Amino acid sequence: MISFRPLQYEDKETIRLWRNLPHIRRYMLTDHLIGPEEHASWFDRVFGNPLYRHWIILCEEEEVGLLDLYDIDARNRRCYWGFYVVGADVRGKNVGMFAEYFVLEYVFHELQLNKLCCEVLDFNRGVLRMHEAFGFVQEGRFRRHIERSDGAHDVICLGLLKSEWEVRRPQFERIFRSKGLI
Repeated sequence: MISFRPLQYEDKETIRLWRNLPHIRRYMLTDHLIGPEEHASWFDRVFGNPLYRHWIILCEEEEVGLLDLYDIDARNRRCYWGFYVVGADVRGKNVGMFAEYFVLEYVFHELQLNKLCCEVLDFNRGVLRMHEAFGFVQEGRFRRHIERSDGAHDVICLGLLKSEWEVRRPQFERIFRSKGLI
């Protein structure tokens, strides 16, 4: 069973430890080790801020990742999202796909926004394919946009409109119903 619970203040250090894992840092826009002070500054800025929403991803009641919305813009009816899954032992359990389904339902049906955006490093092909399967469209490429310890990287900008999601939604509802996730 995959579920989500709102981020709690007590999760602060867990999130920093997860974010510093090499296999998580590899796919983040910044890949440096995050110290306690830097993390505390970020956490205090986003925790409880209405422009952000964060959830801990649970698989079989074990905490396995983070899902977040950011830059929630009610006026323009859009926001951004990102996620990561920390445990290799949950691969093949549809955690990432179900997190994407959850966030799409939340953004388009709870928040009543019209667009969901995300940014992905160009070499993160698996996540790019997953987003595209859900209907995300590549809207841009920021060339050599991020400088990391392993060099400069392009960032792929993706977007999905509510109307586009509504076309794909029944397909994913069938998939997740057959797996007992909804």
